[in-house]
Amino acid sequence: MDNSNALYKLWLDKTQDNEAVQKELLSIAGNDDEILDRFYKGLEFGTAGLRGVIGAGTNRMNTYTVNQATQGLADYLNVAFASPSVAIAYDSRNFSDIFAKSAAGVLAANGIKVYIYPRLVPTPMLSFAVRELSCSSGIIITASHNPAKYNGYKCYDPNGYQMTDEAAEATYKYIQQTDIFDGVRTMSFESGLKSGIIEYISDEIIEKFYEKVLSVRINKGICESAKLRVIYTPLNGTGNIPVREILDRIGQKDVTVVPEQEYPDGNFPTCPYPNPEIREAFTLALENAEKNGADLLLATDPDCDRVGIAVLHDGEYRLMSGNEVGVLLTEYILSCRKANGTLPDRPVVIKSFVTTEMVARVAAKYGGETHSLLTGFKYIGELITKLEKNGEADRFTVGMEESYGYLSGIHARDKDAVVASMLITEMAAYYKNMGKTLVDVMNELYSEHGMYFNKLLNFSFEGASGMQKMRELMDSLRENSPKEIACMPVLCISDYKKSETVCVATGEKSKIDLPESNVLKFSLTNGNEVIVRPSGTEPKIKIYITSVETTREKASALADAIADSMKKIMNI
Repeated sequence: MDNSNALYKLWLDKTQDNEAVQKELLSIAGNDDEILDRFYKGLEFGTAGLRGVIGAGTNRMNTYTVNQATQGLADYLNVAFASPSVAIAYDSRNFSDIFAKSAAGVLAANGIKVYIYPRLVPTPMLSFAVRELSCSSGIIITASHNPAKYNGYKCYDPNGYQMTDEAAEATYKYIQQTDIFDGVRTMSFESGLKSGIIEYISDEIIEKFYEKVLSVRINKGICESAKLRVIYTPLNGTGNIPVREILDRIGQKDVTVVPEQEYPDGNFPTCPYPNPEIREAFTLALENAEKNGADLLLATDPDCDRVGIAVLHDGEYRLMSGNEVGVLLTEYILSCRKANGTLPDRPVVIKSFVTTEMVARVAAKYGGETHSLLTGFKYIGELITKLEKNGEADRFTVGMEESYGYLSGIHARDKDAVVASMLITEMAAYYKNMGKTLVDVMNELYSEHGMYFNKLLNFSFEGASGMQKMRELMDSLRENSPKEIACMPVLCISDYKKSETVCVATGEKSKIDLPESNVLKFSLTNGNEVIVRPSGTEPKIKIYITSVETTREKASALADAIADSMKKIMNI
């Protein structure tokens, strides 16, 4: 039953003391479509927390929805822990600092100790603080690489990775039981600071983070000798200070920062989509490079957990994919650690299952053990924690997702663009000293292991009707799975929702030993494959295509054929 109009009227009544919210709500009076979109549901709290458009309404990010979620979290923590504490951080997005301090006030009013960073910092520094301060949970206010109209709220568990499904479900039950207006206990941020229940995280913790990042270095002094030229853009986010600080400390002195994107700005005026996965994010960096020259371009997203790169090769700047950078880091870290005698026996490489299998081929060359897990860096964090508890933390070498997220070192349990920027810069300097670009090295790896070409299709579905359309598309693909894709027979269908793989020819079934997830994978001949999944953080369906061929041209053409076939199959 649609009660969006009733909720709209309730919000008008309950927010009369909030002039900005009243003005916004009155501006949509009589607009049934706008009222429906804002009130047809509440923001869903999953393992990625909350994410939505900033604005008034139950389906929007605002202090009311943030406080309701925080009250639910407080209720959960006060049951699950004897004396809970929470670390909080926030990025450069609009209202991030306001949401962070509002959440701190709710936790404090519920008797929960709060440690909050005094200024915006990258997501991995929140993960680090949770562990370093022995907190029961953590909150980061960010919408990662989404457009400016979005913000979000992610919760972490005591191990420093995002909440597990079980903890998130328990928290969500408390949230659902919380009246958004009358069921939230609050305290002003200033009162919490004065009483001591809210405390700023010290610079000592930030320095410890830097020290942990620097401990992951492999070739000290390499940047001084290579004379590498770097252009960096934080895309108006949190990376500006920590990335530049780390690059300076490793001896990378020649760093030019894109001036228009240097300082925090939640409107992202020069980059509407602050996502290093797309070329648009590099527009100003590329313009700067064309004028001033550079060997390497780095771009970190607003919360600095992802990094993309462009490389000068044969006089042109080549953007490298997240898969390629993951392969390069695997080769660089394992080969250099083997050469200097620090590579452990059976080194562990961890990747998301949509990340290229080429990573596993490279790791195997060095005796590496590769684990492919569900998308979501928390799963990588869980495995690192398991290794640590078993006394095998030294076996972990690198973790990655194809969406430009990487981690080396055990200082964090989330992707870290600070440590990744350091290692990528060091890697570029190392190969420059050999007379090679990162493109040269990648081409050598393709020659050695085969041409793995990856293509990602994104289809957006906004609003209430969009969510329904996404469900229908996934249900239809599950019920009417294709027998062939791009004239190649489908050999196996893996349904992660059912946790099983079915061999098409024989009907034989095998179990998938991973948590249930709304994902379908179609395995084709010669290592080609297609994976389809709804995004966990955006109203999108994503189609991941892998084509394997002898040359880039052939692999690209095959990927295009697979993409065209999937569009027809799904009618999108």
